[in-house]
Amino acid sequence: MLEDLHIKDFALIDDAHVEFSRGFTVLSGETGAGKSLLIGALSFLLGGKSGTEQIRAGCHEATVSGTFLLDGLGAGIQAERPAQDDDECRSAAEWLFRHGIEAEGNRILLRRYVRDNGKTGAWIGDTAVTRADLAAFSAFLVDIHGQHEHQSLMKVGEHRRFLDSFAGLHERVTAFTALYADLVAKRKRLDELNADDASRAQNIEMLTFAIKEITDAKLKAGEDTALDEEETKLSSYEKLYADIAALNAALDAGGEGAVGLLKRIRGTAQHACGLDKSLEKLAQRLESAFYELDDIAGEYKQYERGLVFDPERLAQVQERQTLIYNLKKKYAASVNAPLEDVIAYAERAQAQLDAAAGGEAGKDALRAEIAAREKQVYAEAKAISAARKAAALAMAQDVEGVLAQLGMKGTRFSVSIAEKSGTELAQRCGPYGIDDIEFLISANAGEPLRGLAKIASGGELSRVMLALKTILAGSDPVETLVFDEIDTGIGGEVAVSVGSHLKKLAKNRQVLCITHLASIAVCADNQVKIEKGMNAGATQTRVFPIAADERVREIARMLSGDSDSAESLEHARSMLQRFGA
Repeated sequence: MLEDLHIKDFALIDDAHVEFSRGFTVLSGETGAGKSLLIGALSFLLGGKSGTEQIRAGCHEATVSGTFLLDGLGAGIQAERPAQDDDECRSAAEWLFRHGIEAEGNRILLRRYVRDNGKTGAWIGDTAVTRADLAAFSAFLVDIHGQHEHQSLMKVGEHRRFLDSFAGLHERVTAFTALYADLVAKRKRLDELNADDASRAQNIEMLTFAIKEITDAKLKAGEDTALDEEETKLSSYEKLYADIAALNAALDAGGEGAVGLLKRIRGTAQHACGLDKSLEKLAQRLESAFYELDDIAGEYKQYERGLVFDPERLAQVQERQTLIYNLKKKYAASVNAPLEDVIAYAERAQAQLDAAAGGEAGKDALRAEIAAREKQVYAEAKAISAARKAAALAMAQDVEGVLAQLGMKGTRFSVSIAEKSGTELAQRCGPYGIDDIEFLISANAGEPLRGLAKIASGGELSRVMLALKTILAGSDPVETLVFDEIDTGIGGEVAVSVGSHLKKLAKNRQVLCITHLASIAVCADNQVKIEKGMNAGATQTRVFPIAADERVREIARMLSGDSDSAESLEHARSMLQRFGA
């Protein structure tokens, strides 16, 4: 339920705050006062189109905010339900739950602005949202009918929802949608398995070749690094031999090499130690250095004796390196990648090959699953279609009965249910069944039934919606209904009947209605007046609730254009006493 609306610098409204109550509220005012501006501001708040032309002249920003109470049908939520598309949410509270937005005390604030640079912004509670999210959420809160947006009757795709609500099929259709989605997923998987058998065969051949090539190479982890080191040693034999020979000459223990020199120094140190015992530790360190260097010299000598040039081994190493280079180029991220990448590729290829080998058996099982699911889906689609056809007749009779009381006597209303075209289940069935559903109407005797979405009269469209809302009052989750142009082309007893129906509908809903007719206004529980005036040389629209004598004068104005004559005032009081109770 809409509790309040705050409008600032929107069109001709500079600053207006209006509180709304439950029940039936009428919006009235002189022609041109700006009644539709209020609905336009509400439509903007609910995610309608925006533009800089909506900003009050001389201002930089237009803002609209509104507080909604999520009670009754709007607050129902089942958190255990699996996540689905927003289209399948059942209430505003469930939508908030799925998007992680918390309402405070079952209330939620919506806010939206448009600036003169074209920038817009929107919030649900404290969370910034897109226009699409705002529109999706607000669809659970308000339905606007008439010349503005949110005309769900103009969308043929919405007709199925109305019929399913009337027939009590919502839960069943939701379950069917899940079955159908499972069937679609299975078909997609089979298509993927069947996709381009030639490519699959080529892929198997490529995998087989790769596995054989890598396996035949008998690779070992880290082998590439070891080969690089060995190749460097073998290819640099002459330089290496020269370095080792030079080292051995420098370390020569029997001549003037480092070992011989250290041996002589060692003797001198021992002699000095005999003269001064404080030099003993230094002598010991020199002794250790001598033995370490003598051992190193021995190992270098041994290394030199074993150093042999092996051109045959060098050729083998380089050939192996070339093989590994080519394997990396084919199967690793780069030639500099570790050899383990090539080994891992072979393991993955084997897994893919194993999966491909078992593909036919898996395809046969999947075909069987699809065949069984198709039978289940089609049988359920036919059953839902039968239930819809039975409900469609009753729905048409109920709508025609209400329309007759709303000044559309003789109007024919029908629900067209046609099976989707196609020769296969995939073509004939959709996520909501096998039916294409559209509301048809003939507003004048002798005229053929035509699609409801093609009706030109906003008044007729609003009265059809009023009839539908009347018969669907128990199952429609939208709590606030707004009717604009509902009094187009009617008057007298028909207007009284329209007002009576709006009042009846408002027992379980909040109903807002723009009207010029006193016959409708007197049926309302509340009345809001919109008037236009001048303030500081600028045109301004004011919005404020009226009651008691002020409402009597407004009803008198609506009756005769005279809000002061005794006759008009007495007539207004009489009508309010008769129809307002």
